[in-house]
Amino acid sequence: MLLTLAAFAVALGILVVIHELGHYLVARACGVRILRFSVGFGKVLCRRTDRHGTEWALSAIPLGGYVKMLDEREGDVPAAERGRAFNAQPVARRIAIVAAGPVFNLALAALLYATLNMVGVKEPAAVLGPPASGTPAAMAGIQSGDRIVSIDSAVVATWGDARWMLLKGMTDRARSEVEVQTASGEQRIRSVDFSRADLGNMEGDVLGREGFELAAPKPVVRGVLAGSAAAEAGLREGDRIVGVGGRDGLSAPELIRLIQEHAGLPLRLAVLRDGAAVSVDVLPREEQVEGRAVGRIGAQIGGDVQLITVRHGPLESLAMGAQRTAEVSWFSLRMLGKMLVGDVSLRNLSGPVTIADYAGQTARIGLEAYIAFLALVSVSLGVLNLLPIPMLDGGHLLYYLVEIIRGSPPPERWMEVGQRAGFGILMVLMAVALFNDFTRLLT
Repeated sequence: MLLTLAAFAVALGILVVIHELGHYLVARACGVRILRFSVGFGKVLCRRTDRHGTEWALSAIPLGGYVKMLDEREGDVPAAERGRAFNAQPVARRIAIVAAGPVFNLALAALLYATLNMVGVKEPAAVLGPPASGTPAAMAGIQSGDRIVSIDSAVVATWGDARWMLLKGMTDRARSEVEVQTASGEQRIRSVDFSRADLGNMEGDVLGREGFELAAPKPVVRGVLAGSAAAEAGLREGDRIVGVGGRDGLSAPELIRLIQEHAGLPLRLAVLRDGAAVSVDVLPREEQVEGRAVGRIGAQIGGDVQLITVRHGPLESLAMGAQRTAEVSWFSLRMLGKMLVGDVSLRNLSGPVTIADYAGQTARIGLEAYIAFLALVSVSLGVLNLLPIPMLDGGHLLYYLVEIIRGSPPPERWMEVGQRAGFGILMVLMAVALFNDFTRLLT
């Protein structure tokens, strides 16, 4: 729980500071006077005023932040300072100041993705397990052991690449051309029809429901306890178990389950040791676990997962980071659009509780996963704030667009009505997101 709260607080702090820093820096560059830069809302807990007269504050409600600028609409402004008021700026400058927050969030995401591309992330190879009967993958001819080489002519290096490309095809309900290398080494093109993809629930193993799952890891002995059944049978660390009692191709979880079910019953293991085939007879010892007999051999059985690390140069990484940010932004907009027309369930809308949970999960996995989480949420924050909803940055940009078209700002009455409507929309979205959060907790 503490790790989850800390990971969420750090993520929120970084994203809020970057967003508000965008507004602040561009406003300063445009000559606008900044009165306050606050992380959080509500009562100010601590503050410091710099030489420019800007108050830097930490406030009580840590769910966002704001930059307060000199503005004639919010109080009296001395005549000498009117040129530095936000509302006195040309519309182009106001657009730049307001857009800077979301743009900085998108830029942060691009830099984070670029960092991951330069450092390299260990990911499983895109080797598939057996697809369930009747799924799009099965109907296209995908088989266990197939390795995805490309999707719609785009090269696939890892399962992460494949997952992202398949998700895009799935949400578009399109047909994807998947090039695979079969277990026998042949190259084949499989045409996967996602026209009936289930978009009602985008949680959990989404691609698994369409028949795309990673192949289960093959069992390998990671360690052997002295005096155990495994040690007496002659099993060694590094042994790869390729078969049991004439059954080939068992995964690590399947082997562990088989051993547990054979308490006191001999098992013949087909083992690959240093490239040579060896037969090992082992007798699982019976242990009582919660009132039932369970077989144990005293060996740590792990999964032999093929991990791939792909690294790129700085310039290529920056280009790829920008491309991934654009793709995720467009994907987010498409998902929002599909929610509006009912193609995707509103159950997929996540609130702060779910986001905090993801922050904790990724922090436990490691720094790379946490950085990827930060990038994703930064994109979401940038895209959300650019939506043309009053109360958001995008709503202000909409007003400025109207001002450019009309030649004058919209009437105050229009903006008041818009603010109320925008507030109502945001409250409804927040209520739905929180409802989904607590529903997930209860289920």
